[in-house]
This record gives sequence, C-alpha cells and structure tokens, in this order.
Amino acid sequence: MKKFNFRKVLDGLTASSPGGSSSSSGSGGGSGAGGGSAHPGGTAGAAGTPREEVQETLTSEYFQICKTVRHGFPYLPTALAFDPVQKILAIGTRTGAIRILGRPGVDCYCQHESGAAVLQLQFLINEGALVSASADDALHLWNLRQKRPAILHSLKFNRERITYCHLPFQSKWLYVGTERGNTHIVNIESFILSGYVIMWNKAIELSTKTHPGPVVHLSDSPRDEGKLLIGYENGTIVFWDLRSKRADLRAYYDEAIHSVAWHHEGKQFMCSHSDGSLTLWNLKSPNRPFQTTIPHGKIQRDGKKTESCKPILKVEYKTCKNSEPFVIFSGGLSYDKACRRPSLTIMHGKAITVLEMDHPIVDFLTLCETPYPNEFQEPYAVVVLLEKDLIVVDLTQSNFPIFENPYPIDIHESPVTCTEYFADCPPDLIPVLYSVGAKHKKQGYSNKEWPISGGAWNLGAQTYPEIIITGHADGSVKFWDASAITLQMLYKLKTSKVFEKQKPGEGKATAEIVEEDPFAVQMMHWCPESRIFCVAGVSAYVIVYRFSKHEVNTEIASLEVRLQYEVEDIITPEPEIIPPFPDASSQLPSLKSLSGSTNTVACEGTMKDSIPCLSVKTRPVRMPPGYQADLVIQLVWVDGEPPQQITSLAVNSAYGLVAFGNCNGLAVVDFMQKTVLLSMGTLDLYGSSDPYQRQPRSPRKSKQFAAGLTELSDSPVSLELERCKSPTSDHVNGHCTSPTSQSCSSGKRLSSADVSKANRRGPGRPPFRKAQSAACMEISLPVTTEENRENSFSRSRSSSVSSIDRDSKEAITALYFMESFARKNDSAVSPCLWVGTGLGMVLILSLNLPASDDLRQSEPVMVSPSGTVLTLKGAVLTFACLDCMGTLTHPPYEVWRDPHSADDGEKTRKRKLVMHSPSSSQDMGDHQFAVICSEKQAKVFSLPSQTCLYVHNITETSFLLRADVVTLCNSVCLACFCANGHIMTLSLPSLRPLLDMNYLPVTDMRIARTFCFSNEGQALYLSSPTEIQRLTYSQEMCDNLQDMLGDLFTPVETPEAQNRGFLKGLFGGSGQAFDREELFGEATAGKASRSLAQHIPGSGGIEGVRGAAGGVIGDLTRARIALDERGQKLGELDEKTASMMASAEAFSKHAHEVMLKYKDKKWYQF
Repeated sequence: MKKFNFRKVLDGLTASSPGGSSSSSGSGGGSGAGGGSAHPGGTAGAAGTPREEVQETLTSEYFQICKTVRHGFPYLPTALAFDPVQKILAIGTRTGAIRILGRPGVDCYCQHESGAAVLQLQFLINEGALVSASADDALHLWNLRQKRPAILHSLKFNRERITYCHLPFQSKWLYVGTERGNTHIVNIESFILSGYVIMWNKAIELSTKTHPGPVVHLSDSPRDEGKLLIGYENGTIVFWDLRSKRADLRAYYDEAIHSVAWHHEGKQFMCSHSDGSLTLWNLKSPNRPFQTTIPHGKIQRDGKKTESCKPILKVEYKTCKNSEPFVIFSGGLSYDKACRRPSLTIMHGKAITVLEMDHPIVDFLTLCETPYPNEFQEPYAVVVLLEKDLIVVDLTQSNFPIFENPYPIDIHESPVTCTEYFADCPPDLIPVLYSVGAKHKKQGYSNKEWPISGGAWNLGAQTYPEIIITGHADGSVKFWDASAITLQMLYKLKTSKVFEKQKPGEGKATAEIVEEDPFAVQMMHWCPESRIFCVAGVSAYVIVYRFSKHEVNTEIASLEVRLQYEVEDIITPEPEIIPPFPDASSQLPSLKSLSGSTNTVACEGTMKDSIPCLSVKTRPVRMPPGYQADLVIQLVWVDGEPPQQITSLAVNSAYGLVAFGNCNGLAVVDFMQKTVLLSMGTLDLYGSSDPYQRQPRSPRKSKQFAAGLTELSDSPVSLELERCKSPTSDHVNGHCTSPTSQSCSSGKRLSSADVSKANRRGPGRPPFRKAQSAACMEISLPVTTEENRENSFSRSRSSSVSSIDRDSKEAITALYFMESFARKNDSAVSPCLWVGTGLGMVLILSLNLPASDDLRQSEPVMVSPSGTVLTLKGAVLTFACLDCMGTLTHPPYEVWRDPHSADDGEKTRKRKLVMHSPSSSQDMGDHQFAVICSEKQAKVFSLPSQTCLYVHNITETSFLLRADVVTLCNSVCLACFCANGHIMTLSLPSLRPLLDMNYLPVTDMRIARTFCFSNEGQALYLSSPTEIQRLTYSQEMCDNLQDMLGDLFTPVETPEAQNRGFLKGLFGGSGQAFDREELFGEATAGKASRSLAQHIPGSGGIEGVRGAAGGVIGDLTRARIALDERGQKLGELDEKTASMMASAEAFSKHAHEVMLKYKDKKWYQF
C-alpha cells in the first residue's frame, strides 16, 4: 500500500515545479506504473527497476536559440550593389534587411534595427565594407570582414532627407545628396560630416527663380576627380568644381532626370528622362544635348515629333575597346502597349534588344571587367533585380542568354502553404531524390560560370543529411537538400497531375469547393525509410505516393469516402436553449459558400451528393521516375454539404494504412488493398466511452458539451456553425491556430448576438474556413501590410474561441500509428492508431492485421475502438512513444523496395518490415511511456496502466502552434512553439522545462502555418512569403555556427590601373593631383553644424569581430580595426597637438611684438 499511496501523492504533484530530482520522481513514477499494471510478471518491483534507469541526460546547458541562415529571395527588394573586385552582391529591402550573396553557400542576412527601407547600397570596393542609406535618413557603415556583418558607424540626418549617395572608387569621402538639393560630404573612416557643403542656391544660377528639386544623381568626372556632376530632379545638371567651389557649367533640359551615366573618357555623359528620352551631352557645348533619342518612341504622323514614352528609370553607358558601347536601360516603353511586360533594353551599336521580364524591375547593374571609371569598361553581364526574382544576363554572347541561377530563390515560385523538416534522415535519400529530379541541363542558359563568385565557404563540422519539403498553392511539392545550412532543390512533384484539368468557366457547375488554388497542399506526411509520401489537399483529398526509379504507365486508383456528421443521431437539444435561433436563422439565407477564396455553390436543381470536389484522371497516365501516385482518396459531398478540409494525416508503411480526419470524423484506408476500413463521426469513435457520460470526471467539459449539443438542429444556423470550427480544427499543416482555454471553462450559450457576429463575415462564410483562406490568400499577395496580417491572425483566433465554445463537433487534430498497449489489461504491444481531437480527447483504436505477410493482400484489416480514452486540456497536437528506458520508439516501417523493379520478382515482392523492437522481448512486454502534447499542456502516461506520471501546463494565456518530439545529443525532448512567440523545450519523460525563450511574436498566419521543429536542434519557418528562416535551439550548433557560415571577404589584390600614357597624363585633366583630404578635412572646410546630423557608434568594432572567423583573416580584421581606432585616436591627438602648436605660435608672436615694442624704452618710461 505504501507504494500505491506514494504514487497518488506523486500524481497530485506532477504539475508542480521540476525542482525535485528527476531520479526520485522517476522511481516513484515507476512504482506507480508497476502498481497499475495487471499483466503477469509485471510486479511493482520489476516495473520499477527499468524506470529507475531512465537517466535524463539533457539539461538547460544543451539549449540556446539563434538564427542560422535565411534562404530564398529577399522580400520586397529596393536596392542593389556589387563589388567588382570581391565579386559579391548586396540586396536591400523595404523591411530594412540586407542580403549579401557570393558563391553558392555564401549567403548572409543582416537587418537594420530601425526596420526602415534601404534606399541605396554602396560597397567600399575591396575594403570589406558596405554603406547603406535608409529611409529614416541614416547612413550605416557595415563591417563585412566578419561572418556576421555588424554596423561600425551610423550617421542620422536630422534636418534633411537623403535621396542619393555616391562613393568614388578608392576614396574615403562619400557624397550625399538630399531632398532640399544640397550635397553633403561624409568621411567614411570617422563617419563625421565635413564642413564642405554644396548648397543648392550656390549650384544653380542666381537668375533661376525655382528650386531645382531633390538631388537625383551624384558622380565625379572619370577625367577629373575634382569635378562633381550633380543632377537635380527638374532637369538641371551642374558640373561643380570642388576646388574653386563654383559651377564650371550648367545644363538644362525640360524633362525630369531619372539617372546619369558617364562615358569613361569623361567628355560626355548621358541622361535618362521622364518622357522616355535619352540625352547625350558634351562638356564643351552644354547649352543643349548634342543627341536626343526616344528609343521606343514612334514618329508621329506629322513626321516632326517623336511621341513620348514611359520614363526611363535608369541608364548605364558602358564602353568596349573592340566594339560599340553598350547603352542599357530599364523602362521607356511606349504608352500604347499597356499590356507590355517590364523590360530591359540593350542597345549595342545599331542593334536594339528588348528583354521582357516576368516582374517589375527594381534595379539593375552592369558588371564590368575594371573597377576604374576612367578605363574602357568592358561589360560582361547585367544583374537585374526584379520584384520577385534575380536574373543575370550574359552580355558576351549576341543572343544575351541568362545565367543559370545557383541560389534557391524560387522557393516562392508558387506560394508556400506548408513545410516539413527532416534533419538526420537516411543518407541515401539525397542522391536518390537528386537523380530523379536532375533534368537534362535546360537549353538556352549561358555556358559561362556564375559571375557572383566571391566569398569562401566550407562544409563545417556538421555532416548529417537534412531535407526540407515545401508544399505549394499550385499543388507542387519541392524536396530540398538542406545539409550544412545550404539549400538546393532536389526534386519537384506536381500533385495536380493526378486530376483532370478544369476547363475555364466550369467552376460554378462542378462540385469544386475552392476556386483559387484548388490543388493547394495543406498537409504532408513522409516516411523517409519506406519513402512513402502522403499529401492532403485543400479540396479534401489525400494522395498516397510510392517511390520508384522506373517510369510506368498506369491508371490511378481512387477511392471516395463519405465523412459526415449524422444529425439524426444527436440527442435532442434541451428546449430552453432553442429560442435564440429563429432570430438568427433568417439572417442566413445561403450557407453553401465556404470562404473568402472559395466558390459559392448554389443548390440549383439537384442536391449534390456523393460527388468529389475534383475528378481523378481515368485514362492510364505516364509517371516518370520518382514519386508515383498509388492511391487518391477523396471526401465527397453529402446531402448538399461540401466535404470539410482535412485537419490531420498519418500514414504507416508497415501496416499499409493511411488515416486522416477533419471536423466531422475519421477515415482509415488500407492503401495496399485499396479499401476504406473506417469512416466514422468523432462521437461514434468513443463507443461505450461516450464523452457525454463523463460528467463526474470533468464537470466543465460536460457543461460545454451540453451547450454544444444545441447547435446540431437541422437549421441554417446549424449549417453555419457546423463549419465554424475553431482553430482546433482549423489545422493548416497540422498546426492548431486557436486557444481553447476558454472553451474548456466557459461553455456559454449561443445568443442571437453571437450568431449575428458569426454572420458578419458574409452569408455562409464560416470562420474556420475564413481563417484558413485568409492565411492562404495573404501568402499569395505580393504586398500585405503588417496591420492586415495581424488582423487576419487575431480574427481567426477570436472567431475560433467563440466558435468552439458552442460547437459539439470534435475535429480530429492528431493521428499516430504505433505499436502500443491499447487497453489497460494488455500484456503485449499491438498495432494501434492514436487519435487526438480538438477537445483534448485521446482515443486508441486497435488495428487487427493479418498474421502473416502472405495474407496481407487478401485478408481484411480490422479497426476497432479500444475503449481507452485519455484527456488533456486543449486540442491535441502530437504523440510519441518512449520505451521503458526512455528511448524514442519509432513507428514500424517497411523497408523501401522498388514497386516496379524487374529483377527477381519473388524476392522484391516480399515485404521487409522493421518493427523497432527494444533490446529484449522481456522489455517489450513490460511497459512504455506515451507522450501526448496539446495546445495547453503535455502529459506522459505509463502504459498499459494508463497512469498519468507527469503533467506540465505549458501555457495558460496563449496556446501552442506546433509541438514535436525530437532527438538531440542522443537523447529526446519535447519542443514547442507558442503563439506568444516563446520557444520551449521539455525533458522526457519527466517534462522538466529546459528552455523557454521569447523568440518572435506570431504576427501573421504564415509563421503559424509553417513553423516546424526537427532533430538535432533544428527548426524553420517562413519569415516572409519568399524566404525560409532556419534557426537552432542547440547550444552546440550555436557554438559551431561561426565555422559553418561563409566568409564574405577574402583577401584579393586590387587590379592595377592601366598606364595612361604620357600625353594623356599631360593633357587628360589633373585628376591625379586632387587631394580630397586637404579640401574636405576639418582644417580647411571646418566642422559641420552639429544639429545637421548625429553620429551613432555601432556594435561592429572589436566586439563584433570577437565572434568572427579565426585564423589569418580574423587576426587581420582585428588588427585592421584596432589600427583604424588607433588611427582615429592618433588623428584626434594630432589635431589637438596642431591646435596647441598654433596657440603656442600665436603666443610667441604676441610675446615677440611686445618685446620689440618695449625693447628700447628705459625703465622709467613704462
């Protein structure tokens, strides 16, 4: 009895703090498990012994969270820069992010703290530094000589807005143009403003009565660095002599200027204008352009004037030694072609080539052989930054082919709808997937090497294979090799190919429930060992795929499943709760529409019944090597009611079964025999353990059920509410998106106000669907404001809270196949299906499989409820099983074999099953731990006794979006991501909190839908519609991260300038003699006004370098920054010494004058 009592005491304390040592709670729990077991040999002592051996090795020291790498295309790009010597590219975005790209593997992400949009980027060529100008009128100097760039200095302008920056090659003085038309000069080393300012009123002629507008261009003359070309928006161009501080010449044009480009000799420059014209100016005759062209303009009928076109936003004028110069520009198309796509025009001699783009052009840069502006430029490529793509055009071939892009920037080719992450998966998978995915090299690409080839990258210490799978809105699924923090696409599967293509205009007449993206992938389940892959689509279907290396021509097997709530079976509602309905029912005339993005299906004529949403191809289909559809299962319409979307999915290759559930119930299908084994409403699954008979165990729940029953009358309201599933059923990618804490405690009645609230979304638009589609729609929109995202998220949550309170239908939210103890008195494990619901109920279904493999194809599989019901608070998210030693037990699987292999047929037909049996049969028959996590709490049960050994209330005020049982450092833990942004890990089996860190608030549904954990401390989510953010929660990986990241800066010699020749040196201007230091330094120019700009020191000094790469470069970096700082201090010392010397000289001079004055006077004359 002692042991029994001790267990009871422990059970009462399970939710308490983890302060007690794990060994004592472990042994106590063990004796409890022993006491509760009834099978022979399961004495308390025997059961207690193994429990004492559960040594939990993980402690909080093993955990630390940090972002590792970001993959994909920079979201909402705004700026572009290239270092021609280091050969690295920088892209700035509207959200204040900078992505720096080099050779494949060199990909760095950094973020401005302010989040202000990046206006412009300028590399300090071959210096390992970058200047960014942001929309909050700040300049930042980034140190790229460390693996994680950091800001060295910032300069915030207070009174003027920055519009344009220019940094001449090998200069330390940055020219900054402003909205007021002034030009300031910043010292890059100290990041202090020079007192030298070019005021707009000094630059323009005194007789000019209007302001010239903001500065839109700044550049020094290639011929003479002492001359600065300033372009103003209204068409004024000023050629400013920096030495004499006056304008050498001024030019005027009556169209606004967008950009200016020099000829390398410095005698001519070209401007692009708002009317689609290009003007070429000669410095000798600035009164008017000596050449004006409108490249895409047509000569009008009168023959005099060429029609104006759209603005040419940017022009580049690049010269070649052995051919005509290149003139490259974006925009400038004629207005009459409204549907013309954005284009880049390349003019080379008399040839004009127009390259049409798929997306608007943000910026472009011409890559040239030399960094010196006064040499023949020899352009070889053009980098074009589009709104949603990055392309590089090869200029060395006459047909201008594009380079094949090695970066994974096409993640968003179709919007991502769900993700799965598999770290430490079987090593043979990556080469196998690559072999079926590697197409013949596509035609039309340039045969040259990718020109952005800077930086250095090595594999690092981490060697295990990783695969990321992304599901997309168009029905495609992409498999990516994610090993060693890189990303490379392996294989693409198009799930829509199993269905007939819908002809335009047929949508309204068919049974389709989703108009936009009917093939969108909603959930995925992959068994890497057996290579079985399962997909659930938004149109209520499941496809089971098998992997084969052989092409096959075959028909696609399909099944149809009716999964509907039987309204007649429900207990009659209590009469006093009915009255609210008549008021509301009149407001709900049509309830057949499903969501904002779905098609309204009116019940015209016949009622839809037993019709699937999509039609599967009936003819034989050619299936290439790779994943081939084995079976398509579709939910059908029932009595005019559309099928509900699938909320949970599981597949097991050893059993040959696939299970899926939605808010109506559960279906289990035998994909080997192609038969439906079970299709049942959730309530029917309880059998004799009907939850309505559980009042004593959970009074609050029973109250809620009673209230919920009222809604299932056959009225329009009930139809509305049937689909008003809370985010417990609104699983997108298996994540729950709603808090159910209130549902467990309140169980309120439904009033007419509540119904009208639900109805505000429009007739028949259920909140459960709305939340889902809002998320799906949001991800496909190119620009969605943060505000909208937050609203969509909170709306889906609030609707769910109220709806689950008044809805009696339980969604199936989690499924798990496992060898387990189905009942309390079981003495051995057997195949089971664990079922979790949106109301926190856990049911175990027994699976009776044929005894031998030979009978598997012919004998039926039996699925029956075991009667076991366990309860948690909140919707169930995940299950896992540990053996009695605390080791994670994997579900059984079938070893992969090629279903279409021709060699020795008999051998290959024999299935090879791995049952993951523990080390000895004695252990097998002992007991196991079942780990169950809901959106509110985690529980560990001992089986077969079903004793709850440990419980941990994870969150009271929020709810979990994702929970996964993962392996880390040869141990196991439960990783959770909460809607309030916290990432938590709990030890297993004792559920001790090991980590709880506020990582990021869930501001939009995308994060909620795509966040997933994997083994070895890896996790990921979609940080924007185009980017995957990977992070680690492992201390070891955080420590090794520096070694895994690429180097952005590598020591490269700056190419030498060409010999200019004697005559050119004599007559080609005095550019070489120009001393900027003398002109802009404090001694000559004085200090700038303090109120104009504020200097902010950055964190990228010695501290930033501490974590930088070791070895020579790290030492060089540290030395260099130390020298810079020392130089700065010496400079300040030098200035102080100089001023002291000056004052000493002045004192000496005065003393000498006084001495001369009084030298010849006698003492009495004073």
